[in-house]
Amino acid sequence: MRISFDLDEVLFVDPNTFEIEDPPRFPLDRIYRERLRKGTVRLIRTLQEEEFEAWVYTSSFRSEKYIRSLFRCYGIRFDGIINAQRHLREVQKGHGHLLPQKVPGYYHIDLHVDDEDVIHQYGKQYGFKTCKVCEPDPDWVEKVLDQARRVRDLTESDRADKKQES
Repeated sequence: MRISFDLDEVLFVDPNTFEIEDPPRFPLDRIYRERLRKGTVRLIRTLQEEEFEAWVYTSSFRSEKYIRSLFRCYGIRFDGIINAQRHLREVQKGHGHLLPQKVPGYYHIDLHVDDEDVIHQYGKQYGFKTCKVCEPDPDWVEKVLDQARRVRDLTESDRADKKQES
């Protein structure tokens, strides 16, 4: 079961508005200027302990190496990273019309966590499940975990039903 996260305003937040994880130690705090929303480390670790694959799916042009290195400072290793370059190369390639900036189904992602309303609308239109996280919310980790578990249970139930039909 795969779950993906947008970066900006979901995992990377403004420390003037949100509670944040402790920044990396000097000099890494100067290299990695983004600040993680408080609870990110616990959320990703819990998901991976429960055998979810944790991915990043961002429309930013940050390199995969940069993203991996930044999260490594927090002991987080993502199972996959899709940035704007990869999305354009693999998803948009050769399509005459413009596709949404994120198409989680292309990567077999079961749930995408994002702050943008348009992404949630695309989820309904293109058939992928989303979880909205935006404003400061002390319960955001539990909300994401609950939604991920619900999607997993529904997916497993659907698979069991299809198996019985065969």
